[in-house]
This record gives sequence, structure tokens and C-alpha cells, in this order.
Amino acid sequence: MCLVSSCKEKIKKELPVTSSDVEIITTEYVNRDHLIEAEELQNLLSEPKIKIVHFGKPAQYKKNHIKGSVNVWRNEIEDVSHKLIGMMCSKEQLENLFSRLGINNSDTVIVYDEVAGADAARLWWVLKNYGFNKIKILNGGITKWNEIGGALTTEYAVVKKSKFKLAKNPPMTFYATKEEVVAAVNSKSTLIIDTRTLDEYTGIRQKRNAKAPGHIPNSFLIDYADCVNFYGNKKFKNYTELKMMYDKITPNKEQLIITYCHSGVRSAHTAFVLTELLGYKNVKNYDGSWIEWSQFEDLPKKKNSITTVFQ
Repeated sequence: MCLVSSCKEKIKKELPVTSSDVEIITTEYVNRDHLIEAEELQNLLSEPKIKIVHFGKPAQYKKNHIKGSVNVWRNEIEDVSHKLIGMMCSKEQLENLFSRLGINNSDTVIVYDEVAGADAARLWWVLKNYGFNKIKILNGGITKWNEIGGALTTEYAVVKKSKFKLAKNPPMTFYATKEEVVAAVNSKSTLIIDTRTLDEYTGIRQKRNAKAPGHIPNSFLIDYADCVNFYGNKKFKNYTELKMMYDKITPNKEQLIITYCHSGVRSAHTAFVLTELLGYKNVKNYDGSWIEWSQFEDLPKKKNSITTVFQ
């Protein structure tokens, strides 16, 4: 773990996925293996083993995107056969998607978005569960890229289909089921973190596809947006700020933590912060999140306000 006092020192470590001389400067986070700065990416655009993913709606991609990037949207990494919206796609579905996009197992995937890293973190979470580790999130996404004057294009990337394959027996290390959350509600050894907004948590707002408002009992609220400079460059806050935020609820890096939101996207972002940036060892993201939890009348729910349903 990188102590705050030592964070002033710049620790250089070689980027293992490219033959260039570009180096990552590790300043404060416990781990930067899955994080890349916009300035670093500028020097990697021509690297053949770097594959950039623009995670956003096709209309956004068509308007402009980072040169060479391919487009992925949420429905492409969701289980379209599931009765609930937003559940994680199958291994085979992801293999087919990456093969169509020309991504190889030897490539490093750099993903960015326009929503402060939430969608990018969801892809990180899916890939990590399926045992693929060569994934990096662009810190600050397209907002930071624009800030440094990074080149954009409207040209679609030319890809050559590949044969992408995931682990035969995926580890699913960061995956939490409904049953695990049920067991955690009254468990003193497990912490549940709600990463939605205050309005969602209290029940003032009920988003589409949920059948009831409120939150899971005994869950702590830390909005995922509080982890980034949300109204600025969208980059993750520094180590000290993040540590102070989560130390308030648990400084225990070994404790089991389950994150959730509305559909498992924002909570994937918090799982990234906890595991990669802060070094928590046992973090899982509840895939079904509030959409699934709210479907079951027998599951406990708490709210403390009148609800407005938002479609």
C-alpha cells in the first residue's frame, strides 16, 4: 500500500503492454494497473496492442470519438435474454463482441466514457469477473481528453475480426448475487454500500424498471459521484480524499463489502475505487442491484419520504 507520506515520490513503472518508452507515474493510489492518464494515452494511439473502447451511445460515437476507438454500449454487455434490464452478459456474448471488434487476448483495452467513469468501470468489472485483466480506465474520460486537447475524429475505426477467448472457468471474484446480499443485510461482518443519489436512497426518486422505492436496510450511502471531480475534469479524487471518505464507514481492508446501485453500473465504479485505488481486498458488486431487489415483495426495503416515479 502506498502511504500518504510516500505519495509525494514519483514511482515509475514500465507499462508492460507496449514497446514504447512511455512510463506510468504512480503518485498515490494503491494500484494504477487499471488506470491511465489522458497524457499517457496520447503517446499510445499508434500502438498496435492498444485497443480503445468508446463506451457510449452510438450517437455519441458518431458525433466524435478518440481516433481508433471502437464503440460499445450497455446493451452489448448485458444479458438480453434475462427478464431484468442490465444483468451481466454471458461469457460467450462478450467473446463474440470483442471478436467482432477485433480485440485480441494479447491486447490491452483502454475504455473511456462521458459519465465520470461509471460505464467504463462496468466494463472493467465484467472483464475482471471473466478473468481478463488487460483493461484500463481513462482517468477523466472524454472530459479530461478534451481538456488536454486530445484529437477527436468522426471516422469509424477499421477493424479486423479476431478470436477473443475468455477463461474457461471464470473467477467471478467481484460478483455478488441476490442471495449473498440477503445474507449480508443482518451480518455484522459484511458492509453494504449504496452508490446512488440521496433521492434514490431515501425513496424520493424511483427510477424506471424498479418496482418499489427506497434502499436495502443497513446499507451506507456514498454516491459514486462523490468519488470524482464530477463538476470538473471527471477524474478520480486523490487517495487522501477517497481514503477519508471510506474510512468513515470502514478502515478494515479485509472486510467483505457489497456495492449496489440501480443496475450495477455506478456500483461497479465504487468497486473499482475500493479495490484498485484504495486496496480493499474483498469487494463485490451486486449485479441485479435495486432493479432486482425491488421486484421481490418479501425482501426488506427502507424509505423515508414520498416517492416520485421517474421514467
